[in-house]
Amino acid sequence: MDPRAPGRPGMLIGRAGALARAQALLAAGGRVLLGIAGPPGAGKSSLADWLVTQLDARHGTSPRLVAQAPMDGFHLPNATLARLGLADRKGAPETFDAAGYASLLARLRAGGPREVDAPSFSRVHDAPVPGAHRIPPTVRLVICEGNYLLLGAGAWAQVRACCDETWFLQVDEEIARTRLIARHTAGGRSGPAARQWVEQNDLANLHLVDATAPRADYLVRLPPDTPPLAR
Repeated sequence: MDPRAPGRPGMLIGRAGALARAQALLAAGGRVLLGIAGPPGAGKSSLADWLVTQLDARHGTSPRLVAQAPMDGFHLPNATLARLGLADRKGAPETFDAAGYASLLARLRAGGPREVDAPSFSRVHDAPVPGAHRIPPTVRLVICEGNYLLLGAGAWAQVRACCDETWFLQVDEEIARTRLIARHTAGGRSGPAARQWVEQNDLANLHLVDATAPRADYLVRLPPDTPPLAR
């Protein structure tokens, strides 16, 4: 990781710049955990998926060198959120098992001879999917993406400490708003309900996450017309 003063992150422009940096991390030797943070609707999952596809195409998958361990796999179950009175806050920091995610990342960073499974999240079922990502010991670059990787409070600070390098994917608020309304509508909410959820929940989370950008090692800026891939 390139040294730089705190609060002065570098800049990666476009997917080409992000891919070049990911290639450098993969070539660094040993296992590296790359954290991609950013607000909801920024396209973090799409960027992570694209990087894995590109790196797999260049380096092959036998042995596997690149894998993912996304934060969204650590959403608390809906039943737990209902019991805690947090169902209407789903997506906020307190609706994730941050300690569980930090534990997984610490295990991945330590390495070892065994394959590690990491959960993902299904937007179709609105629930985590256990074991969706398999991370064999041959993996040298683990891409960890999620909204809150750069938060400094509680177990989230442990998450940040596990990442060797962090990026912050920027997005204009209006673009994020449009994407989020479309996401919630596709998930079954009516148009008015989707807009209300975005205004009352997602945008508050967006503002919280945007404030963490100076803690990243690099800012990533994609062209505004870069569409997020379907998930």
